[in-house]
Amino acid sequence: MLKMMHIEKSFNIGTINEKKVLNDLNLTINDGDFITVIGGNGAGKSTMLNTIAGVYRVDGGRILLDGEDITYKSETDRARYIGRVFQDPMMGTAPTMMIEENLAMAYRRTKRRGLGWGISAGEREIYRKALAQLGLGLEDRMSTKVGLLSGGQRQAVTLLMATLQKPKLLLLDEHTAALDPATSAKVLELSDKIIKENNLTALMVTHNMQNAIDYGNRLIMMNGGKIILDISGEEKKRLTIEDLLKKFESISGGKFTTDSVLLG
Repeated sequence: MLKMMHIEKSFNIGTINEKKVLNDLNLTINDGDFITVIGGNGAGKSTMLNTIAGVYRVDGGRILLDGEDITYKSETDRARYIGRVFQDPMMGTAPTMMIEENLAMAYRRTKRRGLGWGISAGEREIYRKALAQLGLGLEDRMSTKVGLLSGGQRQAVTLLMATLQKPKLLLLDEHTAALDPATSAKVLELSDKIIKENNLTALMVTHNMQNAIDYGNRLIMMNGGKIILDISGEEKKRLTIEDLLKKFESISGGKFTTDSVLLG
């Protein structure tokens, strides 16, 4: 579904603050993969997602999505077939608009625009059924402004918006990091449920090693702007945090010292 070949990305080029964040990064994502991404601060995790989404233009290399070269396509063009949920629950939704209006914008993505009633009765029923699957009671609050929802509720709505029109690729960028533990667990369960039921291809960056082990069919670890570990199948099912730490130290020659990952 996605191929990243020899990707290079640096910031502040030509200054004393120049920093290479992605260094000859290579990644192949198969159709239906749910990949969790782990790594210390500055490993390049979020930058990798941003290059896939088109937020950053790569300095070198190529990106293919479902066989199409999207290396130089804009973020707007890629948004037609890439869904995304951000770390900040405030992003990804229009807070002054109602829940159903936010869902309508997402539902009509890639469709032709025309004159007509804002939301039809048929559309409203689609949104109601989709919201009911979340188990948060939001199907009875569709006229509520999104800005009045809690962080967890808002993130659940954002997740629904990102997947209403089945994307070729779903990007989850530490989308539970700003939530309390109980809400984070609920949103993760919803994410897993939606990905499995819709057979989505997904890439989830997380700072929590246990979550990286528990979710998805494949785990990759990044360090120094490249992938140093790629585990799937039975090997991933048997993984422990201790195993991951030992593998990291063996491959990188250093210790994993990111507190938020270890304590997560």
